[in-house]
Amino acid sequence: MKKDIHPPMHPVIFRDTGVGADFFGESTAVSEQKETVDGVEYYVIPVEISSASHPFYTGEENIVDTAGRVEKFRTRASKRASAKKGGDGQ
Repeated sequence: MKKDIHPPMHPVIFRDTGVGADFFGESTAVSEQKETVDGVEYYVIPVEISSASHPFYTGEENIVDTAGRVEKFRTRASKRASAKKGGDGQ
């Protein structure tokens, strides 16, 4: 590997803003907010979604229905099913 081409690594805390969970690690990302834990200074990087708040990992499934799309699909599906059962002569 070439020398002096990689950015420096820093200790960071990735903080989930939704639930307040902290994940410690190293990253090239920096922020203006810093926090000292056990004598080590960490950059605090806010994140919106992490394994602590993502529905896949928490088991809390949320169905996002924008503009009634789920209901529109169910209506179309029921019409097709009834048309197949009834045989409207076409």
